Amino acid sequence: MVVPGLYRADVETLWGYHDMHHAIRPTDVGVGLGSHDLGVATFAAELYREGMFPRIVFTGANAPTTMERFPRGEAVHYRDHAIALGVSDEAILVEPAATNTGQNIEFTRELLADRGIGVRSATLISRPYQQRRAYSTAKKLWPDIEVICASRPLPLDEYVVTIGDVNRVINMLVGDTQRVMVYPGRGFAIAQDVPSEVEAAYRRLVEAGFTARLVT
Repeated sequence: MVVPGLYRADVETLWGYHDMHHAIRPTDVGVGLGSHDLGVATFAAELYREGMFPRIVFTGANAPTTMERFPRGEAVHYRDHAIALGVSDEAILVEPAATNTGQNIEFTRELLADRGIGVRSATLISRPYQQRRAYSTAKKLWPDIEVICASRPLPLDEYVVTIGDVNRVINMLVGDTQRVMVYPGRGFAIAQDVPSEVEAAYRRLVEAGFTARLVT
């Protein structure tokens, strides 16, 4: 299962754009953003075991694409997976209500505040193509902390294999690129530079029919 050659250059352009290339270093908390990708929880557990943060918040309810896979909610299944990988139950907080990235950030911030846990820095662990949107959302909604974005370090083709659906990956890449461009105007995120080659790749993939994850 590989990206079709006709679209490969444009997909690689978007894939590279969404990687924030942040250097991973210790922070006060790791935040695993819920999705269909269990690799988020895998990588959060790896970073925890390496001592990159003392606690993890897994955040996420369900989306239509995750209800069958994670019937008890994304965050709950992430927690179970992390515990199976050796993370202490006491080191994990679960935020089970968020249904979008903005709520992931807002509800996590509220949960930590309610627990009296002070946070000056956070590592946001997400799907690879969600890094840039997670960053721009966090800087809008949680501007007083340092944000480091991280994803399981897989090449594009290996990531597609882990997901098992190349069209889903391309649609998600296109959808997240659109959100980076339009969400600042809706007040959901800070503005970020979108190079002309990224916008051109995005337009070509939209014209090719990868529109399943676009917002109106």
